[in-house]
Amino acid sequence: MSQPRLPPRWFIRFAWFTHRRLYRITGGRLGVWRPKPDGWGTLRLTTIGRRTGQERSVMVGYFDDGPNLVTMAMNGWGEGEPAWWLNLQAHPDVEVDLADGSRLVTGREARGQERERLWSRWQEIDKNLDAYAARRSMETAVVILEPR
Repeated sequence: MSQPRLPPRWFIRFAWFTHRRLYRITGGRLGVWRPKPDGWGTLRLTTIGRRTGQERSVMVGYFDDGPNLVTMAMNGWGEGEPAWWLNLQAHPDVEVDLADGSRLVTGREARGQERERLWSRWQEIDKNLDAYAARRSMETAVVILEPR
């Protein structure tokens, strides 16, 4: 399986920075959207920094799984864990901003059959998922955000 091409790392980081800035500048009117039946949506996730104790916000893709929201800790398909995922593991109670408002959730990693089922759902949305995941030396965490 050939690996799909990714933009340079600086471009990925710049795109997510711009996405967060757009959300902030428009007061949340732009930058988050609901998932489509064949695609993912975006949400703004606010964690508490594991070292600083300060709020940190990121934009992540997600889909709905019943009352839960499902995302991946994929770090732009680069090596290492994303900081938000490390923060979430240290402080699992977080807030998300969605197109229809804010929600308090608790984050956890999907494991076993639950992970397989949710990974399969991501594969329906992104046909290149396994090829992207193969770029990383570690397994990509599937993250569930459950209402609290």
